[in-house]
Amino acid sequence: MESIYGKYEDTLEIVKSDIEERFAYYQKMIFQKTGENGFEHILVRIKTEDSMLEKIQRKGLPMTNESALATIKDAIGVRIVCSFVDDVYNVVEYIRSFDNTEIIEEKDYIKHAKPNGYRSYHIILAVKTPHEDVFGNNPGTYYVELQIRTIAMDTWAALEHKMKYKKDIPNQELLVSELKRVADELASCDLSMQTIRDLIG
Repeated sequence: MESIYGKYEDTLEIVKSDIEERFAYYQKMIFQKTGENGFEHILVRIKTEDSMLEKIQRKGLPMTNESALATIKDAIGVRIVCSFVDDVYNVVEYIRSFDNTEIIEEKDYIKHAKPNGYRSYHIILAVKTPHEDVFGNNPGTYYVELQIRTIAMDTWAALEHKMKYKKDIPNQELLVSELKRVADELASCDLSMQTIRDLIG
């Protein structure tokens, strides 16, 4: 059976590599300037076949290449984890400087946290590439979802994700309120760490 990405799978790999190279350059550039890393670590992935099929089905979309590559815009996903809040916004500014790309969606869940306490900076990036896209355009457009967050935010999100899928949790309301409380405490720690860093200079 053909992949849900069809003949465009190779181009996804090319776009993924391009994004990885851009952030490797950023990391090197920041280290040369400051002696510190621009971010702690990065994960760049192409969504697995099973995950994409499940998402298409969950959203009630047709099982087509167009659904996987254009309607859903996270076939390529990037998660960047930073030490400090300022580093997150510096990475965002770097993304704004990219050639042949356009930010088509942007959500700052750091300044405006989700009701459950989730914090992160989300960007959907449209990347122009000298390869045909799913609509036959050449140069074509491929989409990348980026999530940029601090270590504290990433830790909370990972643990919350694990617990979210547990079945039959007693005291559900208490759990939700406790998770929100912890998220707020971690956000406060992030601000304190940023203040300490600023004082050190």
